[in-house]
Amino acid sequence: MGTPSIAIAAWGLVTGVALVEGGLSTRMALVMTFVVFAGSAQLAVLPLLATGAPLFVVWITATLVNLRFVIFSAASRSFWGELPWKQRLFASYLNGDVGFALFMQRYSNDTERGTPEQHGFFFGCALLNWVSWMGSSVAGILLGGLAPTSWGLELAAVLALVAVLIPMANRAPALLGIVVTGVLGVATVRLPLKIGLLMSIVVGVVVAVVAETHLPRRPSPIEEAAEIAASEGGYGS
Repeated sequence: MGTPSIAIAAWGLVTGVALVEGGLSTRMALVMTFVVFAGSAQLAVLPLLATGAPLFVVWITATLVNLRFVIFSAASRSFWGELPWKQRLFASYLNGDVGFALFMQRYSNDTERGTPEQHGFFFGCALLNWVSWMGSSVAGILLGGLAPTSWGLELAAVLALVAVLIPMANRAPALLGIVVTGVLGVATVRLPLKIGLLMSIVVGVVVAVVAETHLPRRPSPIEEAAEIAASEGGYGS
């Protein structure tokens, strides 16, 4: 869990610095950090807040950027159906990009859903990531512009997150979805209200799902290792 937390901390620090440098007061930046808990949405609405855009435009922009969480929740719904609504609501608040990716990588092929092990893994990972994000984001807000831009923190945060996500793209449908999302994201970067980001995510997911359905399925390296161990009599034999 250490590597994802380091990546999230780097991204949180950059976001915290960006909030205060973008014109928000320390109090408002802290409120946004704890309430929104979504770095991409915070950075998307920051220019709108700085220019005094109407509140409904800010809300629409944040909603569009965060629509990917609808996909996350739909994909993981079967793991949470038996929990009380308060726990499900808490899980939805904690569910982030990296935590969701790690969880689905580990348990997406399990036939039994909603086990204590799965819930423990999710909440342990999510809470650690929450602490990393909040701590670093608050530090960035309080430090403000003390960190010089020559340090390249923005690039460091992006590279750290990429390093975490690359090992998860170990099959053709995922790779195809990532490529389509990246290309379309660059091509639509100038569209207003960050609509290009939404389009890129939706199209990338659709391409990955279609590819998953039509391309012949090859086992992942983890599945191959499990099959080899089972054919040799199981682990520890």
